Amino acid sequence: MLSTVLRKSVAFLMQADALTMQANALTMQADALTMQANALTMQADALTMQADALTMQADALTMQANALTMQADALRLQDIAKFNLLRINGMLY
Repeated sequence: MLSTVLRKSVAFLMQADALTMQANALTMQADALTMQANALTMQADALTMQADALTMQADALTMQANALTMQADALRLQDIAKFNLLRINGMLY
């Protein structure tokens, strides 16, 4: 009778050990998935930073284009003013 109880206790302990090992394996898998998720998050952050940098470059180019447009507009206005002055002074007929 005692040996039967001991055998059942040993079997129960072995099952408990097996379940503990399975739980540990699942924990390791969860840890690995967490690490992968963290790596993907870092990659996404890096891509976001690159996109932000490209947006800033595009904004800078747009500002340069706007400045050139304003310069061209200023030159056009100067030409109009010169033309009007020549006309006012009677140099153009």
